[in-house]
Amino acid sequence: MAREVIVIGAGIVGASVAWHLTEAEARVTILDTAEPGGVATPCSFGWINASFGNPEPYYRLRIRAMAEWKRLAAEVADLPVRWQGGLCWDRPRAELEALGVEHSSWGYGVRDLGRDEVARIEPNLAQPPDFALLVAEEGAAEPKASARMLVADAQKRGARLVAGAEVRALHMGGASRARVETNDKIFEADEIVLAAGAASAALAATVGIALPIKTPPGLLVHSRPHAPLLNGLVMADRVHMRQTVEGRLVAGADYGGADPGPDPEATARGLFDIMKSMLNGAEALEYDTYTLGFRPTPLDGFPALGRPKGIGNLYIAVTHSGITLAPVIGHFAAQEILDGIRDPLLAPYGADRFD
Repeated sequence: MAREVIVIGAGIVGASVAWHLTEAEARVTILDTAEPGGVATPCSFGWINASFGNPEPYYRLRIRAMAEWKRLAAEVADLPVRWQGGLCWDRPRAELEALGVEHSSWGYGVRDLGRDEVARIEPNLAQPPDFALLVAEEGAAEPKASARMLVADAQKRGARLVAGAEVRALHMGGASRARVETNDKIFEADEIVLAAGAASAALAATVGIALPIKTPPGLLVHSRPHAPLLNGLVMADRVHMRQTVEGRLVAGADYGGADPGPDPEATARGLFDIMKSMLNGAEALEYDTYTLGFRPTPLDGFPALGRPKGIGNLYIAVTHSGITLAPVIGHFAAQEILDGIRDPLLAPYGADRFD
């Protein structure tokens, strides 16, 4: 009989886990307080990358995740993922050069560029830098749309979505089936996957599991759709920015977003003005809105993936860099839950390391 699994959370991580489980013919129920897309996911920059400053084991996991994005895009029609490459000059030149050398030694495609080469790649930059790194293999996903498409495809494969389910507690029951208590119903399954982002710590605590996470805020500004101004990702010294599939410019002080400050609207408009000043041809670019997301990040900065000690039918999947890592988390989680095989790339990131 197919294994029954409840996935709590329909952001990009939960959506990927649910999709991979249904692909492997598990019976999946997805619970979320809202519609597919989650809470943090719609507020994400969407960058898919393995740069920069990551220790090598984490770099290897992220490289595998980039490969899994390509596999997933081949499986799910029209998944909004593009591999445009990126330019980076958001830190001192000596530091950039050192990072480039390090990542190149690991096999990452990094190249030093001068001003003229930068201008050829991004001709609308008002002031191209004298030096930048080009990482040609990086890309971006449209976060909310990707999560929704994965959930929809999982539903076509038999998954059940319960939107508006306010999860209040987990009941693991020892050797018996696991239960999830919501505002109006109890759900039962063989396994629970906790992929509820910032809400994961409180839910884990209902079964005595300490999951120390921080939730730093990140503000991103969004323009109205505009004709193409950028060819790829731009990680500049003042702002990180990219143009979405529908033509919106998205920017933050870095890819995680800006500190919102006491007046998020004013912060957003200030970022918008910076972004607009950096681009030739942006005279007609219009401000639209801002998003303010809270990034679910384990305290040591790395993913929490796997089973906590003493609970064999609970799987935790909590991370910042959810956009980059989602496909590989889904693939490895399904493999571990259904086949009992834990990939060696996950060795440093067990959810039990905080016990």
